[in-house]
Amino acid sequence: MLLRAKGDNAGAAHADIAGVDASSREPALLRAAVAMQEGRLDEAEAQLRARLAALPADPATLRLLGEVRWRQGDIDDAVPLLRAAVARAPAFAAARELLARILSMGPDVGEALDHAGRLLADDPENGGHAMLKASLLVRIGDQKGALALYRSILERDPGRPRVWLNLGHVEKTIGNQAAAIEAYRRAAALDPANGEAWWSLANLKTVKLERADIAAMRAALPHDAVGDDRAEDVAQLHFALGKAYEDLSWDDPSAAESAFAHYARGNALRRSMLDYDSARTDSAVDQNIALFTPTFFEERAGWGCQAADPIFVVGLPRSGSTLVEQILASHSQIEGTMELPDMMLIADRLQARVDEGEFPDLPSLLAALGPDESRRLGEEYLERTRVHRKTDRPRFVDKMPNNWQHVGLIRMILPNATVIDARRHPLGCCFSGWKQYFARGQVFSYDLSEIGHYYAAYVRQMAAFDSALPGAVHRVIYEEMVADTLGQVRALLDAVGVPFEENCLAFWRNRRAVRTASSEQVRQPIYTDALEQWKRFELWLGPLRAALGPLLERYPEPA
Repeated sequence: MLLRAKGDNAGAAHADIAGVDASSREPALLRAAVAMQEGRLDEAEAQLRARLAALPADPATLRLLGEVRWRQGDIDDAVPLLRAAVARAPAFAAARELLARILSMGPDVGEALDHAGRLLADDPENGGHAMLKASLLVRIGDQKGALALYRSILERDPGRPRVWLNLGHVEKTIGNQAAAIEAYRRAAALDPANGEAWWSLANLKTVKLERADIAAMRAALPHDAVGDDRAEDVAQLHFALGKAYEDLSWDDPSAAESAFAHYARGNALRRSMLDYDSARTDSAVDQNIALFTPTFFEERAGWGCQAADPIFVVGLPRSGSTLVEQILASHSQIEGTMELPDMMLIADRLQARVDEGEFPDLPSLLAALGPDESRRLGEEYLERTRVHRKTDRPRFVDKMPNNWQHVGLIRMILPNATVIDARRHPLGCCFSGWKQYFARGQVFSYDLSEIGHYYAAYVRQMAAFDSALPGAVHRVIYEEMVADTLGQVRALLDAVGVPFEENCLAFWRNRRAVRTASSEQVRQPIYTDALEQWKRFELWLGPLRAALGPLLERYPEPA
């Protein structure tokens, strides 16, 4: 600290590293580290806290205890410990990197990015630090900054399939399809068993995989039981093979059976890794319907943050929501962002108060919120999402589809926000979602019965909300948007409260970044091919039809 105070930053950094290195070899720390690695976390914590009582400012102890607390699931305790380690020894890269990675898992992306920037500035040739910073730039929508970092890494070391894969994701997001294809193929060539590379290529939707690709993927599949270490790769290989055979089925109907078989195998593998119980979804819907009544909203008139900035596009994945977002984002007054997690994070934090015993259930908590807390929550959402807004346009789109579960909360805390429900025919929507490998979330989508039940629960809740607040949600039916684009776009813009603009009809010319599975599809004019894709697989959709049940009677099947 004396060297740093004198302005000798290089000398101070050297002293930091020397001190940490010496401390790390202490037997007490080594014993705690072994206990942590062997899963004896409580024992490791006790040893470290005893050492910290004697040496409260020791950076190595602070960092290791921070990691133990993180592994124990207490991020709120881990982060201050790591901040203290970094404050005591700013050149302690291991502490700063762990802090940045933990912060990157939550809403504090800005602070995580600051730490990643410092790491890279201290060690410009470190590819791991460059990867960390690039991933955080992607999180805040700075695709060009991430692109430059990934390219710089590959200039030094072109043999890194993970970097090629990440580069492909960025190229896809900003609309450079040819570059994305090249990057994904480089990743697959370097690591043919990398399921994510193959699925990312297939997931471009507008790219058709060739028979040589099918042969390469089939060769990469294991011939025996799939271990946990390969389950995700193998699942993604099956999804990619499903897409490849589905493409063939346009000319060879017999390929549909192979496509469905691979989709089914990929879904079964993915489902085995996830925890999902449809009864929890049904229970949450029942609670929302019981809570959010006309009287509930009448009693809270004028509550919440009155800003009208957000436009929430909700529904199920693969429902046409990216198309709705692209149309809206082509308007001069509306900015497209991405699928923002912030409303779900607010809801999760409220649920945590229930889990801690403060309230018996979430409806009780929501009913107890007063006008000031409702307003503060709305303001918190706006503040959280500000990092994703890159223009001065007054309105912005949050396209997180799962926010249909929180339409009541949205209305409570942001009563002037617009809610758009993007909906597609149940069979088309659910089948399209089932054959999609999602990077995260959407845990309901890997079983035909479960996704059908989920769709029915969503429709049931939205119908109840329509009854409680008629006209509060504007619904866009994908099939109607395809059939009458001009009329539907005018109605959509009217619902948002902005004047009609011709650019919204030429949405495919908008070069904004798009991160969803439909990124390439919304960069071309509306087409009708997607309306009937499910029909080639109708023979195997019995479980989905059974789950949807009477709901199908309300939706005439597209001609």
